[in-house]
Amino acid sequence: MRLKDKTALITGAASGFGKEIARRFAREGAKVAIVDMNGGGAEAVAREIGAAALAVTCDVSDGDQVAAAFDTTVEAFDQIDIVVNNAGWSHRNQPLLDVDYAVFRKLYAINVDSIFHMTHLAVPHWRRIGGGVMLNVGSTAGIRPRPGLTWYNSSKGAVNLMTKSLAVDLAPDKIRVCGLAPVMGTTGLLETFMGVPDTPENRKKFIDTIPLGRFCDPKDMANAALYLASDEAEFITGVILEVDGGRTI
Repeated sequence: MRLKDKTALITGAASGFGKEIARRFAREGAKVAIVDMNGGGAEAVAREIGAAALAVTCDVSDGDQVAAAFDTTVEAFDQIDIVVNNAGWSHRNQPLLDVDYAVFRKLYAINVDSIFHMTHLAVPHWRRIGGGVMLNVGSTAGIRPRPGLTWYNSSKGAVNLMTKSLAVDLAPDKIRVCGLAPVMGTTGLLETFMGVPDTPENRKKFIDTIPLGRFCDPKDMANAALYLASDEAEFITGVILEVDGGRTI
């Protein structure tokens, strides 16, 4: 019960890392808002978790939808103590000049603009209630980039640095901001990151670059997020926690 009496809003929580983070937070006593543009998927996760969960349909690249999701969560739970900006997207691994501007803009709208929108909502709320925690899911791609993903890499570099800067700006308000930087994970984006069919042979090529010898599992991210969101991490802010099996060493 490390999150007893806490409430959390988690974006991209209908699947992958976000889904497991929501499950883990709920098991630790939190009420959780499952926020995702896949409304049906969000409802399925909320039903699985039970009365402590709320499903909210939202495209995080749209500021008005983010505001509506935030307000809906506050209305249901009275306040929000933790925000996990997990929703993300990538273009397929490919030559950088094959990515057009529309895809580039979509990439930044989902991965970067979404945090801007959420910050403008969460910070005034946290100032009113005396503090809060924001966790932003960056990536090892923003630290040690792989070829073929230049524009995605740059968006996650922005997330990583934004997290550190927010931490410095908001520390006087007792608002902690931390980041999680996973290596490639067993999620729906795995084949997108690889840029080749998801076969055992192709997986091995990428796993061989990770010292601990496997991809990031959703439970790895959930465990890391739980620590950073809990009061055990009350003196931790501005860190980018690499959940990467040693990839960025």
